[in-house]
Amino acid sequence: MICLGIESTAHTFGVGIVDERGRVLVNERATFTTESGGIRPYKAFEHHVLFAEFVLKNALQNSGVKLSDIDLIAFAQGPGLGLTLRSGAVMARTLSKLLKKQLIGVNHCIAHVEIGKQTSGFKDPITLYVSGANTQILAFAAGRYRVFGETLDTGVGNFLDNFGRLLGLGFPAGPKIDELAKLGKNYIPLNYTIKGMDFSFSGILTNAEKKIKDEREKNNGKISDTFLHDICYSVQETVFAILTEATERAIAHVNKKEILLTGGVAANSRLQVMLASMAKDRGVKFKVVPRELAGDNGAMIAYAGILAHKAKVTQSKQSLAAPRRFAALETKDTAIIQDWRTDQVNAVWVK
Repeated sequence: MICLGIESTAHTFGVGIVDERGRVLVNERATFTTESGGIRPYKAFEHHVLFAEFVLKNALQNSGVKLSDIDLIAFAQGPGLGLTLRSGAVMARTLSKLLKKQLIGVNHCIAHVEIGKQTSGFKDPITLYVSGANTQILAFAAGRYRVFGETLDTGVGNFLDNFGRLLGLGFPAGPKIDELAKLGKNYIPLNYTIKGMDFSFSGILTNAEKKIKDEREKNNGKISDTFLHDICYSVQETVFAILTEATERAIAHVNKKEILLTGGVAANSRLQVMLASMAKDRGVKFKVVPRELAGDNGAMIAYAGILAHKAKVTQSKQSLAAPRRFAALETKDTAIIQDWRTDQVNAVWVK
């Protein structure tokens, strides 16, 4: 079986092709970026519409797979931005009807977890899932991926982008912050907000914003390189310490033996080091999803589609897992679900 997966939840339009063994045949994508500010939903939508056909053609060409070879179409049904989700859903419906192949909507968050499990070989990990809009500590229990801890305001990726915007770093800011932080030497005290296994980042952002404002006032509106490096270092140390502490509590609470780091922010080198150190101290295994599969991508959607198909999940059943917004405006059972939570999915494929 060969599945074509389409990802379009936010800034990335991706097409991946995966076989039934989980082998990634191709993973093409186009990502919306800006020099200043953050993601603009309508601009991202325009980007996806512009690049969708180009990404699909590249995926087919680089994989050597023909459209006639595709057995299953999967698409990111949610959660995500409404406009960008629709761009992928429209292509998925079109291909499904054209090829007369089954179509299945995939939960974007679950796809990040499953591709991480596939590449790590882990069977039952505690998963720290860190992306733009989502930051959750997950573990499988009673048929679903349960949320043992999560952000109470914004995802860590969006937090980093908002912080980067204060410094004029453009979008996405995470990779730039990671590099700048390596040059920092002095820790600037910031809020540390955690309650049990839940956490929040808005207070840290406000705190950092004040310190940046104070720095500009002292330097005629400018930021010194030393301060830039130190504030990036301090923000990462604070936020990633919170995530590491919450993950350690989850490990102790549910007594798992594996820690998986997945999602776009999983590519951050400092977060990897902190979690690896904690895992070593606790005597548990730790692995990170490969960088090429960490950010939003079509391959993870395709793989999650294969898992659901093998478990005989039908689109009609899948779409009933959460309330369908805008259902009257779209094809029955394939309406996007902008707020589709991870713990609303019956993961019947997990044994």
